[in-house]
Amino acid sequence: MFERYFVKPETIDRLRASWLGEPIERYVTWLHEHGYAARNVFRRVPLLRQFGEFAQAHGATRWEELPAYVEPFVAVWVPQHGHPCPTEAARRHIASDARNPIQQLLQLMLPAYTGRGRPRGAVPFAERAPGFLPYLRQERGLREPTITLYLHSLRRLETYLTRIALPELCALSPAVLSAFLTESSRELGKASMRVLCSHLRMFLGYLLRERLIPRDLRPAVEAPRTYRLAALPRSISWDEVRRLLEVVDRRTPLGKRDYAILLLLVTYGLRAREGAALTLDDLDWKHERLRVPARKAGHSTAYPLSPLVGEALVEYLRHGRPETSERTLFFQAHAPYASLTWVAISQRSARYLRKAGIAVPRAGSHTLRHTCVQRLVDAGFDLKTIGDYVGHGSPSATIV
Repeated sequence: MFERYFVKPETIDRLRASWLGEPIERYVTWLHEHGYAARNVFRRVPLLRQFGEFAQAHGATRWEELPAYVEPFVAVWVPQHGHPCPTEAARRHIASDARNPIQQLLQLMLPAYTGRGRPRGAVPFAERAPGFLPYLRQERGLREPTITLYLHSLRRLETYLTRIALPELCALSPAVLSAFLTESSRELGKASMRVLCSHLRMFLGYLLRERLIPRDLRPAVEAPRTYRLAALPRSISWDEVRRLLEVVDRRTPLGKRDYAILLLLVTYGLRAREGAALTLDDLDWKHERLRVPARKAGHSTAYPLSPLVGEALVEYLRHGRPETSERTLFFQAHAPYASLTWVAISQRSARYLRKAGIAVPRAGSHTLRHTCVQRLVDAGFDLKTIGDYVGHGSPSATIV
């Protein structure tokens, strides 16, 4: 694979003769298979060879020892390559640029290697309360997106308990929980704090039932008061929608994808999660229909496929979507080509709102969903019809 990127035979010989020559060549193959541009190979291969030389020079004799040398190497690399960086954030970016390819290489070399920090997807309290997730799924009947939110809340709690050196759940107390909530409130809004408190009370109730804590701590978890209609999402006008769509650079694969996503959100009032979950099978080109499965209200919705949306999707599928056997509709625009997440959809929506100079509170994908609802209200549709159109679970959700 080296021959694909390097012309000089002496360069290839030098790479293959290095201590990590064989795994580096495997890594180059991996980059090629995942669609990385050649510039990534040219930038990363010299760095990886230097990492191998650094580890050897500092005593490494086996590949299994390499993880211990990642951070020392990065600590040397940053001053050498980050000197012009004026801020700490810029230096962290340089460190990340050095660390990431090394970690990718080590994951290919060492199957048990998980990288820096907690492995992604690790379940919080997996050893101390192993039955909690089955309890949520089987007894409470919660869906996976909801369980994912529980995991975020519990990771926050687990991180806090680790930091204050409180490993045992039986040592939890009202004072500890109060301090945790006080700290969390500095970062989270009222609505997010209510969600966190709800998840925490559920967790504490489970711990009490399983006798993992000696007393009921749920009364110590008080959620902040919020008032209905106090923080409504704000819609934007149709002229602002046009401005929003005009700032998308549709000449690029990224722009083609984002343009199609924005049209879907504002035309059908999709949630970000619903947009991210769309697949090629949800597009019925023969009957000009769009299917949105597994909505929050527990049902599916089929829409007539708008000509404007259809044209945007065709343009993306032909000239923007990466070649892949996966059926997911939307993908990242750059290698590695993973499926686009709902978080990314919301962030891209917020970015274009800012780029268009449209000031709204809590800018994101829900702004476009609310705009769709407002347009239907202005057109004279009744609330039941509107609620069914956007997949609301109850009429009260449509009223707001």
